[in-house]
Amino acid sequence: MNNYFYTLPRLSFRFIPIWQRHFLVWKKVAATSILGHLADPIIYLLGLGYGLGSLLPEMEGTSYLLFLAGGTVCYSTMNSASFEALYSGFARMHEQRTWDAILNTPVTLDDVVLAEILWAASKSLMAGMAVLVVIWLLGLAHTWLSLWAIPLALLVGLCFASIGLIMTALAPSYDFFMYYFTLVITPMMLLCGVFFPVAQLPSALQAMSAILPLSHAVDIARPLLNGTLPSHALLHIAVLMAYTLSGFYVSLVLFRRRLST
Repeated sequence: MNNYFYTLPRLSFRFIPIWQRHFLVWKKVAATSILGHLADPIIYLLGLGYGLGSLLPEMEGTSYLLFLAGGTVCYSTMNSASFEALYSGFARMHEQRTWDAILNTPVTLDDVVLAEILWAASKSLMAGMAVLVVIWLLGLAHTWLSLWAIPLALLVGLCFASIGLIMTALAPSYDFFMYYFTLVITPMMLLCGVFFPVAQLPSALQAMSAILPLSHAVDIARPLLNGTLPSHALLHIAVLMAYTLSGFYVSLVLFRRRLST
């Protein structure tokens, strides 16, 4: 049994009907869901961008509004993936017992966890694209390179969905997620260059920021919206992929242990 816990994922295309099931359920509340995910990042973008931005000089060679736009795309994608993987994932796994019903069909837990990650990433992609549309409508990005922020949003969603499912596998109740948002998501938002350059931080915090996934996402998104190719793009992508794959594997191991008891 212990060997089973740590075996590598065995994946198949059976995750597709599970993803489709989540999509069909979401369609019933799609309008309110999209509005909810749009409100928070747009308030930050417009409130801070126009309000605080009017008091600030150019930041890193661009307006503060455009500087904030790159961070907001990544922040909103991270938030959407995290909420879906934590609260909705926990509801399906623990409260609604949806996973139990699915596992009575010819699918494996590996497929179920993969479907959860892909669905959370899909929702975060929609959130990221919605913010991008607002950025384009405001005329903040005038380059075709900004289109690369779309696949970036998907990768960021995969990354934070995988990490979020680790917390879901460990959570005894919904209250547990407040620790994750307070101790992980909020500090990451403040340390990873969403609202101000990481260079403004003390050296110790800069070193901490360099290993956090949101920093690597922002370091890709911001140059793309400015019409330039990000430096060290392959390194940033590799870090995000490493978080995604390791998060998927760790969460799968934890779910195997949890659901075996």
